[in-house]
Amino acid sequence: MKKWLIPVIILLVLGFAIYQWAVGFNNTAVTYEADAKTAWSNVESSYQRRNDLIGNLVKTVQGAADFEKETLEGVIQARAEATKTTINAGDLTPENMAAFQEAQSGLTGALNKLMVVVERYPDLKANRNFIELQSQLEGTENRINVARDRYNDRVNTYDIHTTKFPNKLLAGWFGFEEMARYQAAPGSEQAPDVNFDFN
Repeated sequence: MKKWLIPVIILLVLGFAIYQWAVGFNNTAVTYEADAKTAWSNVESSYQRRNDLIGNLVKTVQGAADFEKETLEGVIQARAEATKTTINAGDLTPENMAAFQEAQSGLTGALNKLMVVVERYPDLKANRNFIELQSQLEGTENRINVARDRYNDRVNTYDIHTTKFPNKLLAGWFGFEEMARYQAAPGSEQAPDVNFDFN
């Protein structure tokens, strides 16, 4: 065997191993990133369900005689703000996440105020549609929490894969950047009571 052939074979084997590593890293990162984006879509879907339910709740409350107009308008306005604040799954930056979270928190606050005011309307509290909507909203709040947790889990898997050594060496080259997690809003340690039991 010619002496020059051994270094060529070694270089070819080494090059093939590096290629396989790069392809494996890239394909796994693409999969993890897609999983995180899908999980984010599920978060938005859960919030959309809540917004739809709130629309029905507003219609039910509007039917109550002499219901406080200002409170109802606050919910309607907060709902409109929350529905127009969306994030493209490919642009999950900390700034966009904060804007989305702020809009959703505004809607939560307006909804909580509405529920406090409802206490003064016994006929409305006894309305079957209203009771059903309250139950669905409570379930939806739980779905939102589960969806946010799953999103953060997917982001964690992606971030670990792209920041571990030696994968980190390839992450920047292939354009994989750290993804933003959904974080608790300031003051959320005092979570709103979503148990709508008015008995």
